[in-house]
Amino acid sequence: MSTEMLTHRDERIKSESFATKLMKRPELGAIGGVVLVTLFFLATADRTMFTLSGIMNFMTPAAQLGILGIAAAMLMIGGEFDLSIGSMVAFAGMLFGAFTVNVGMPLILAIPLTLLLAAALGAANGLIVIRTGLPSFIVTLAGLFILRGATLVGLKILTGGATQLRGIREAIGEDFLAPIFSGDAFGFLFRWLAEAGLVDSFKSGVPKVPGIPVEIIWFVLFALAATYVLLRTPIGNWIFATGGDANAAQNSGVPVRNVRITLFMLTAVAAALVAIITVMDAGSTDARRGFMKEFEAIITAVIGGCLLTGGYGSAIGAFFGAIIFGMVTIGLTYTKFDQDWFQIFLGGMLLLAVIFNNIIRRRVTGER
Repeated sequence: MSTEMLTHRDERIKSESFATKLMKRPELGAIGGVVLVTLFFLATADRTMFTLSGIMNFMTPAAQLGILGIAAAMLMIGGEFDLSIGSMVAFAGMLFGAFTVNVGMPLILAIPLTLLLAAALGAANGLIVIRTGLPSFIVTLAGLFILRGATLVGLKILTGGATQLRGIREAIGEDFLAPIFSGDAFGFLFRWLAEAGLVDSFKSGVPKVPGIPVEIIWFVLFALAATYVLLRTPIGNWIFATGGDANAAQNSGVPVRNVRITLFMLTAVAAALVAIITVMDAGSTDARRGFMKEFEAIITAVIGGCLLTGGYGSAIGAFFGAIIFGMVTIGLTYTKFDQDWFQIFLGGMLLLAVIFNNIIRRRVTGER
């Protein structure tokens, strides 16, 4: 065998270094961002920010956004966008409120029906994109205005002219499903920890942190499930293939059409889930619920390593991207900085994330 053939074989079978494998991970930037933001607030914020109650304070909004961001990330990996996700939160909240307050449905009916209708609207988005060939950016931008307008009109009809529907908590009452979608989980554990002196408590002995907000549990479970699907199942391979090169994927037997429709359904259902959780916690719903969340969800996905061109990204990256959002949103209240700096941070993080992701992609693929 010639030297050239041996060299060629060695090039094919040589293993990658740990640094090279690490650089290929899309969530690298988001993890680095969490570290930097944590160090920043450790240096500038009140120390109570990183107590147990402080962590719960910033993880709660992070979880709500993260559920949307992970769904948006999976859709972006598949090569599409959904700008209607924020308006879907408001619309699904209106539907859920109508089912519980105006119709009097128990949660065992109201929740599945809300999720089912949201999924149907998500499927409609996907079908319009596929049938018309229009960019999903345009189709879902139209959906943004349609759903927001429908929410305004619907709430006025349901309430006799108001844009807020109240009485949801009273309508739900002691429904057995309520603790799964609202309130705090593992309260018994935190009471035991307070009695043992392991967590802070009031003079009465009641723990200052009554439990883990349920949205955080949903957030973690959703991130784990999405990561498993993307990295350990054929569906994950189909999603990456669809976003990377839809024509090649179609020719290879990937059901591109079904993948895209399913991903649009996923973002809609994620929005409905967030709507149900937040509406039950607040006890009311309004027309501005989910306002601007579509852009924050996409930014979360980009910070998490998703490319705007599709075919590359990570659910875990979006998970950490959402934590960055939560830390900055709430963390600024623990500092002396003006909270309007958040908007500047938002734009800066988006720009830096896109630049960083492009640099990493070029180094990995050898592009110039």
